[in-house]
Amino acid sequence: MTTVPARIAFSGWGWRYPERHAWAVRGVDLVVGPGERVAVVGPSGAGKSTLLRAAAGVLADDPDDADDTAAAVEGTVLVDGAEPRTVRGRVGLVMQDPEAHTVMSRLGDDVAFGCENTGVPRAEIWPRVQHALDVVGLDLPLDRSTSRLSGGQRQRLALAGVLAMRPGALVLDEPCANLDPEGVSQVHDAVRALLDDTGATLLVVEHRIGTWLDLVDRLVLLEPGGGVVADGTPTDVLAEHGDALARGGVWLPGAAPGRGSARRGRTGSGPAPSGAAGRGPALHRLTAPGPAVPGPTDPRQPAPRPPEQAAAAGAPDTALLHARGLATSRGRHRSVGHGIDLDVRSGRVLAVTGPNGVGKSTLGLTLAGLLRPGGGTLEATPTLAGALGTAPLVWSSRELAARIGTVFQDPEHQFIARSVREEIAAGPTAVGFPEDEVAARVTEVLDAFALDHLADANPFTLSGGEQRRLAIGAVIAARPPVLVLDEPTSGQDRATWGAVVERLGALTDDGTALVVITHDQDLVLALDADEVVLAVDGATRVERPTPDPAPAPTPAPAPAGEPR
Repeated sequence: MTTVPARIAFSGWGWRYPERHAWAVRGVDLVVGPGERVAVVGPSGAGKSTLLRAAAGVLADDPDDADDTAAAVEGTVLVDGAEPRTVRGRVGLVMQDPEAHTVMSRLGDDVAFGCENTGVPRAEIWPRVQHALDVVGLDLPLDRSTSRLSGGQRQRLALAGVLAMRPGALVLDEPCANLDPEGVSQVHDAVRALLDDTGATLLVVEHRIGTWLDLVDRLVLLEPGGGVVADGTPTDVLAEHGDALARGGVWLPGAAPGRGSARRGRTGSGPAPSGAAGRGPALHRLTAPGPAVPGPTDPRQPAPRPPEQAAAAGAPDTALLHARGLATSRGRHRSVGHGIDLDVRSGRVLAVTGPNGVGKSTLGLTLAGLLRPGGGTLEATPTLAGALGTAPLVWSSRELAARIGTVFQDPEHQFIARSVREEIAAGPTAVGFPEDEVAARVTEVLDAFALDHLADANPFTLSGGEQRRLAIGAVIAARPPVLVLDEPTSGQDRATWGAVVERLGALTDDGTALVVITHDQDLVLALDADEVVLAVDGATRVERPTPDPAPAPTPAPAPAGEPR
């Protein structure tokens, strides 16, 4: 297949989103030559995703609109010397959420969709579809339901849809962020095959850069508001700018936390410095209604709890939820998991892991009282339920919010307010905190999750990593004794990952029960979590991590890395 590689050029380019005072990205001078393979790294919120969307011509607002709420732009971005909007199809964009790409119910139709919308002659479409599926290694029937695909398969499907349109450049926005290790390997190999087949230009954004080091020619570090601060071969940039990359939140090859490093009294190599770029200490006042009796000098003195939460304070390791023979389902006839036995206990972390598509998120929503169990039993103990019934599913929204807080895999699905500040205030207001305590907790969450400069921004204008931190902070602000978090570290750079994990560790130490649905084994290690492993055949097993040996020194960053 013949593809002419595209040239992408940014010159003094910047973009400010509507109704935002700060620029998402500014002062970018970057040229990606035809056929080059470039990885862009930098802190969460540095504008990396905005950069990719600009190259793909999908930034929505018209900068020339006279309305004050329109976006603002400066400088230029050109694809083959033309405005990206005028050459749509020359750049193929793949985003981190596999479901965001799926538009058709059958696999073949989904790959053909882009070709049909760009006017490819009908006689050419299906040969292109089959070739694209062969290249990305998705050997499935064309009539296979897209709803039956795993996350890794969905991302390969997205790559096939892009390849079928024969773009001159492929831009990938954290395509492996929500995938299990096998899915990461699948997508990496599919991208390699695509590039080898087409010779297309590559522009990829990923916090865990080791996934792509063997495929890229250049590594570019983007700084918030500061444009490009490092640009060169991966070997040179890692050797000369390792400290800057670490400060910028990049996961350097070889860096990993120790077992229990985010828990009080544990030892290990530890997570990244708390807060973005090493912001202040862990916010210990963000505590759950746990059993600790603070001493006179203890800075973790919690505020009084609303009456709704009075019954939820249990001693460490107290059972709050029991699941026995639990079956989960999506809809009346779609069984996902079965035979699941587990306990959710105060002061403990339960990590739900396993391949994409086995029902981890469904289990999380079931434990959170948001989906009806498909069989077996799920009961809240009197410690959690108080005078309520034992089935979380029948609790009112206010009763549920006071006891079980949930962060969805897609944070946008739970935002209800027009500003970040109002979003954080919604939970504690709903469960009965007094106004002064609500205001105090909003301020604390804003600072703890490095969102203070975004307090008045619309939640839907935040970056993916910022949205996830907002969702977590908004749930924590209500102080429920149980938290169910779906991929809580997705989209985070190394520094914001550390801030999130430290706070989750502090909450657990103070009595909160955590259920985390995750592919992030670093998170499992740092929180010293029990692990429920779901399998494709519906089987489960529960593991308790064995203690780590004495931590070994962290190896120096390597100039190249293997796929994760």
